[in-house]
Amino acid sequence: MDIALCYESVLPARGGAETYIGDLSRRLARDGHAVHLYACRWDAAALPPATHFHRLDVPGGPRFLRPWRFGAACERALAGQHHDVSIGFDKTWGQDVLYPQGGLHAASAAHNLLKHRGGFSRGLAALGKWLDPAAWSFAKLERKQYLGPKRPLVVVNSLMVRRHFEEFYGIPPETVRVVRSAIDPLRFAAEDRLRRRYDERAKWRVTPEETVGLFVAMNYRLKGLSQLLDGFARVPRDRPAKLVVVGHPKFARYERQARRIGVADRVVFLGHRADPKDCYFGADYLVHPTFYDPCSLVALEALACGLPVITSRYNGASELLSPPADGIVIADPHDAAALGAAMARMHDRGYLREANTAARATGNRWTFEQHYQALLSVFGEVRRAKRAA
Repeated sequence: MDIALCYESVLPARGGAETYIGDLSRRLARDGHAVHLYACRWDAAALPPATHFHRLDVPGGPRFLRPWRFGAACERALAGQHHDVSIGFDKTWGQDVLYPQGGLHAASAAHNLLKHRGGFSRGLAALGKWLDPAAWSFAKLERKQYLGPKRPLVVVNSLMVRRHFEEFYGIPPETVRVVRSAIDPLRFAAEDRLRRRYDERAKWRVTPEETVGLFVAMNYRLKGLSQLLDGFARVPRDRPAKLVVVGHPKFARYERQARRIGVADRVVFLGHRADPKDCYFGADYLVHPTFYDPCSLVALEALACGLPVITSRYNGASELLSPPADGIVIADPHDAAALGAAMARMHDRGYLREANTAARATGNRWTFEQHYQALLSVFGEVRRAKRAA
């Protein structure tokens, strides 16, 4: 097939969707598909040599205008082309397939309000968003993407996001394709894993008898770090426990919170780690009480490393779990008692051993190859429909 990928910046070293597009490009090229990339910037060394690059010159400007300019540039560049399938990954339009890996803006905005505890603070936050030109701009752009005259075939990575399409835009579930996110478990294979675990825990000053929970995120507020600290304070002191926090380099406010609630001696803030793999090796479980995640790759990475996952129902990856065998799903990240009880359960060595085995099995079921074949099936569906038309 002749396949066009559309994304503003493809620098796979930055992670996220850019890493995914690099992985997908290589897999498509390996199968002999022609891969075209429409973007403003890219790292050619991280993409297949046979990639056909189409540079889009998009002027700068305020944040709320940039997606409109890129989307318009994509539409112009694709006009008159005859690709079998074109796919967009974010705030763009005019492609045959849209795969919003970050979920819906409308759902994300609604869930962002949930991180505020009370109705008054949520009301203030909602007012701030109402006054934010970016919020208006992105909401209008999303309606253009999915409710315009040329509607794309939509691919999502969880049932949760499919429900959001129906809830916010009335798009019937049967018209949305669910293709689960996936990672390559071989990225976490290491013959010297035990030595890495020992070395990492030594850096954290963790004793062998301590059970370590791991939190990995860049957006600490949306992913529930404050609520996690409150829950961790509920873990009894007679349980030897540590919590390790990895992600954004700025964490001073959370250090102050840890001191205020009396857990500073049990929390290790590592800041940014370019590759958190060894952190997974050093930990015993992942805790991710997010307020919004279409399908957290952090959870999939943890499962591949054999770490049971504690997460919230606002994470599409929770659909992959079989609680309590390979983790625990809580209803509300603000429920400190439920979070504390879930973390305390990880101190049961018998349960943790069984959960480690079950988590690894769950992680190995969701491979990139399965994801790729499912996505290829969607591409084939689009190509057949175009030819029939």
